[in-house]
Amino acid sequence: MTCVSSGDDAEACPPRRRGDDTTALLLRSYAEGAFPMATSRRGRVSFYKADPRSLLPLDDGALTVPRSLRAALRRTTLSFTSDRAFEQVLRLCADVPRPDGGTWINDWIIKHYTRLHQRGHAHSIEAWLTPGPNPLGTAIKPSAEPFAAPVLVGGLYGVHLGGAFFGESMFSRPDLGGTDASKMCLVHLWHHLRRQRFALLDTQIANDHMRQFGIVEIAAADFSTVLAAAIATHADWGTFEPAVTLAGLRI
Repeated sequence: MTCVSSGDDAEACPPRRRGDDTTALLLRSYAEGAFPMATSRRGRVSFYKADPRSLLPLDDGALTVPRSLRAALRRTTLSFTSDRAFEQVLRLCADVPRPDGGTWINDWIIKHYTRLHQRGHAHSIEAWLTPGPNPLGTAIKPSAEPFAAPVLVGGLYGVHLGGAFFGESMFSRPDLGGTDASKMCLVHLWHHLRRQRFALLDTQIANDHMRQFGIVEIAAADFSTVLAAAIATHADWGTFEPAVTLAGLRI
């Protein structure tokens, strides 16, 4: 694996130590502020460090929930879970269309992040369209009859290390009834991390989609300090309670 910075300069990657497995290498990379991305579905995996670094503060009131999203949360019939379909979320994130037509999630990422999840170092939040009358008619199946099983219509996942959570990717399927599902999952994630006393929610690289939620950007050197302090703390993933999130939003 080649380790490069987001500016394509050579960047030292945590070296593989004797007896290391890939899980240990990945966790050490995150501890040093690096995150992996694939160049294509079958391409190599490189490690990157963003400068500036984007994060979503976990301070009281730091999360901005747009009015339209509050309204969507108020009326949604979706149900939300955690760690029920981690690998499925990962694979659906890999299928999200990218501007260049590629993906940063390949089979290597899927294999080793699933292993991170199995070892308690990665988690997902899922949004489900629950059984009942089909609100989209033929969009889900070729009839408007009730469907028997929940349909996964949105989700996100990330890596958990100490008191830090590194958000990786999200997806939604509006064609299946999941409009705004990934945004709803993000709101649930933020509230869950606060309840569990996490110290950091890393969002890596700023974009317009995330700016609406109140992300901030800091220099990489400052992020290293914040990251070290967060990892030195302890936070359990704990029990996911979406009803508590909705009550806390006062919607």
